[in-house]
Amino acid sequence: MSTNQLIIPTAEPFFFPAGKTACLLVHGFTATPKEMRWMGEYLHGEGFTALGVRLAGHATDMRDLTRMRWWDWLASVEDGWHLLRSAGYDPIFVMGLSLGGALSLLFGARYPVAGVVSIAAPYCLKPYILLPILRPLAWVKPYLWKSGPPDLHDPVALRERIAYPANPTRAVAEVRDLLAVLREALPHVRVPVLLAHSRSDTYVPPRNMRQIYAALGTEDKQMLWVERSSHIVTRDTEREVVFRAAADFVRRVMAQRKRA
Repeated sequence: MSTNQLIIPTAEPFFFPAGKTACLLVHGFTATPKEMRWMGEYLHGEGFTALGVRLAGHATDMRDLTRMRWWDWLASVEDGWHLLRSAGYDPIFVMGLSLGGALSLLFGARYPVAGVVSIAAPYCLKPYILLPILRPLAWVKPYLWKSGPPDLHDPVALRERIAYPANPTRAVAEVRDLLAVLREALPHVRVPVLLAHSRSDTYVPPRNMRQIYAALGTEDKQMLWVERSSHIVTRDTEREVVFRAAADFVRRVMAQRKRA
């Protein structure tokens, strides 16, 4: 049953219309469109339309997330893509952070997009002794409460961060299963890809970007490293480095398309 929760204030989806080239922005696990909003504002300032979607079960109440399957999140990305396509936006680039980055890559393997920007995306989950039994575990331990160091260094962004305080156990199982599907799909990604990751990321270790890069089917692929950010790169101290790289990536791919 639905909890009938309203979207958390300031965590709503966003739409910044500009030119016909559009960027579809996808946030991370347990988070909200807010963590992609600064990136959307930057891209809009560069002349690109930006749409930030809300993944199913997010930005309301974490009980909503317990009922979601990984394909519900992929459908949220597809909904945004259809909204842009039906409004005449073309080409469309998909950009995501963490889980959103994984979804963007999977979407790029299955749908006609111009390119993918994937930031701090996981290739697989960290080793965890209970990982194989997460679904039955959820009956006795429905939530895995968050602990450890903050995933942001920027004090303003950390203060304004909106995310669920726990990871629903069933939802973590869905992330696990999604990443298994992603690993099979990566060789089928044929569009240009920009990967970005912080060497200081302790939540999704940096090796994940190297693994994704090696598995990608496209020959047009780049890795961008930042040094001093934590996991939420799009809200942290080096965010504009990634924002500029994403805008330059879109312009380069667009120029290539015009020459083709």
